[in-house]
Order: sequence, then structure tokens, then C-alpha cells
Amino acid sequence: MIELIDTHSHMVYEPLVDDIENVLARSKEVGVTSWINVGTDSEHNQKAVDMANSFENMYAAIGVHPHYADQLTGEIVNDIKRLAANEKVIAIGETGLDFHYNFSKEPEQRRAFEAHLHIAREMNLPVIIHTREAFDDTMEILDNFIRVNGNLKGVVFHCYSETAQRARKILDYGFYASFTGVVTFKNAESIREAAKVVPVERMMIETDCPYMSPVPMRKQKVNEPALMIHTAKFLAELKNMELEDFAAAVTATSKSFFGLP
Repeated sequence: MIELIDTHSHMVYEPLVDDIENVLARSKEVGVTSWINVGTDSEHNQKAVDMANSFENMYAAIGVHPHYADQLTGEIVNDIKRLAANEKVIAIGETGLDFHYNFSKEPEQRRAFEAHLHIAREMNLPVIIHTREAFDDTMEILDNFIRVNGNLKGVVFHCYSETAQRARKILDYGFYASFTGVVTFKNAESIREAAKVVPVERMMIETDCPYMSPVPMRKQKVNEPALMIHTAKFLAELKNMELEDFAAAVTATSKSFFGLP
């Protein structure tokens, strides 16, 4: 039986949260046996921590998504720090920049991103990065922060959707890339090329559920951790590896990065 970790899920969202016992049971059946549940605002951060405390092998990442950066007050920063003291909280984020939707203005996103980096460094936790149409700006903020404040415990670009050239750049910084079912999509050739250059020692996989079901499950509109097996099989083939070897490698990478047992 293989062992995989869904390193980025949103099981705090409906409809997954309403059927969580069955969701986790289906996940375990295919070998996805651990999960990182990611909060995106104050309400869902608390829910992610509560769920992590309720289920074995479930962990939480907490932060304010760039969509909601304008909501990040000093009080919420303190609340993130309070929750981060829980042993089941293993990362800060997702945080970063999203210039595609700009639901929060760019200056607010930058301030919120930097605030999360300071929390991650203070709490000695890795950080999960969301970047969309903002790669250069994201890298500039990370570079400036590290030069002034020192290295972060770890940085992973979740739902990696950039080019192979940019993948090489984040690898040069010592960062990691996490791939979703998007890598299986017909129009995702550039992401597949990126996955080829990211070694399994720097690669993780995730669902980002309930979004983006992988091929051949595109018609299943609600993605869930059990479907990650299709992404794993696809990436194993792309890397010319047996599924068992690929799963063992990316699981070891994920455990090391997040400090999981």
C-alpha cells in the first residue's frame, strides 16, 4: 500500500466538511493517508485547527489568502500566532499575491504577504505561497525579506502553475514546488515541463480541493483527496518512476518539509 500526503486541501469548505468521515475513508482506501487542511481567513483557520485536532494524521496551515488581504488586522495577526502555537499547525499560509483577480488591492496584498512572512519566521514554520500573475513581485518580496531577516524555515509554491524556467529559479533559492491535478490538464504543457525539472526531493503533490479535479475525473466537480491518486500516477509516469517509488519520494519530501512524523 502506498502512502501519500495531500499537502494542500480545503476540507474546511462545503461540501467536503459536511461529509468529512466518508471523504477521509475514501482517501485512505487509495493510500492518501495524511492531509494538510488550509485555512484562508479567520473563520476557516479556526475550523482547520479544530478539524486537525479531531482527526489522526490531519494537520492545519493557517493564514489569510491574498483575496482577503484587506481584512488582515493586527488582531487577526495575533490570532494566527495564537493558533500557530498548536502542535497540529505545521505551516503559515496560504499567503502571497494574486494579481489576476485583485480582490484586495495590490498594496494591501503586499503588506499582508510580508506580515505572514514575519509570522512564519517568528513561529519557525514553513510558508505556503500562492502566486497568480505576480511571480516576479512574489520573488522580489521573498528575496528582500530573506536578505533583511534571514532564511525562512521553508517555502513551497503551492498549485505550481509557472514555467520550467521559473521552477529553476525557485529551486535556486532552495524553495519547493507542489503540483495539483492541473498538471494532468490538456492545456498544461508548460506545467508538465516544469514538473520534469523539479526533482522529487523538492516536489510535493496536493489536491487544492474542492477545486480542480484531475484527469480522468474532470466531470467530478467536487475534488477530494482520494482523487489525488490520479495526479500521483500521472506525475510518476512523467518522471519515469514506478508509482510506489514516486509516492515514497514525495511523501518523504513532504514529511521533511513540514516536520511531520
